[in-house]
Amino acid sequence: MPELPEVEIVRQSLHKKIEKKSIQKVIIRNRNLRFKIPGDFESFLKDKKIIKVSRFSKYLIIHFQNEDYCLIHLGMSGTIHILDKKNPLKFTNTSFYHSPFLPKKHNHAEFIFNNFKVIYNDPRRFGFFEIIKNNRDLENRFKLMGPEPFSDKFNLNYVVNYFKNKNKDIKNFLLDQRFVSGIGNIYASEILFASRVNPFKKAKRLNKNECLNIILNSKKILKHAINKGGSSIRDFKNITGDKGTFQKEFRVYQQDGANCKRSNCKGIIKKKITSNRSTFFCVSCQK
Repeated sequence: MPELPEVEIVRQSLHKKIEKKSIQKVIIRNRNLRFKIPGDFESFLKDKKIIKVSRFSKYLIIHFQNEDYCLIHLGMSGTIHILDKKNPLKFTNTSFYHSPFLPKKHNHAEFIFNNFKVIYNDPRRFGFFEIIKNNRDLENRFKLMGPEPFSDKFNLNYVVNYFKNKNKDIKNFLLDQRFVSGIGNIYASEILFASRVNPFKKAKRLNKNECLNIILNSKKILKHAINKGGSSIRDFKNITGDKGTFQKEFRVYQQDGANCKRSNCKGIIKKKITSNRSTFFCVSCQK
């Protein structure tokens, strides 16, 4: 599943391409995504002018001129491709997951603009589109979700108070979108390694210094991953031909059996599967 940095790369690509452009036509080839695309979706978006593309957590938000919005969630396997008539792109994928080329199957939605089109592809169909018709509904849509890691609200006071008397382990909290929005499995392991915190430590047992390190490393690692173009688990490229290179800097993720990369540690990286998720950590320096 694309994580926050990869979704941010998609946002940047889309914003650059569709800002101040109008949708001429929408073609839906399969309405049966995670949530069924409504019958009036095409007519609602036709001739809408786009102001910008923003993001909250792993959601893309298309802002229209009349304060309507379209949310896009990529689910497990969703990708967005840009096909340009004037300047054909060798690599159509706006991010780094799956094929850099437009697949022949599972192209469920097309957004037609002047001289180019945007195609949503999703083999597993866990992604979805959602129309929101005013600012209040947009705010309410995310009110049950925690702050983003980059938000000023994700601070020491918030984290310490949230963790009081909580028995759930810290790794699960980092994946809990009600606590903090946008951190996925890859980055949770990397954040906890950088913070020297065992992923299975109970949240209520974390001291203030550990909480602060988790906050700071969340911001630092996610920002660095965005700057590196995201993590390409497979060696693909985006529409610019650039690769996401953060995967070359993994300290623990997919490093099971390797020596710890911390210079003063002689530990080994271990992999443990809980709730069908792989967790990677150093058995020596993560306490």
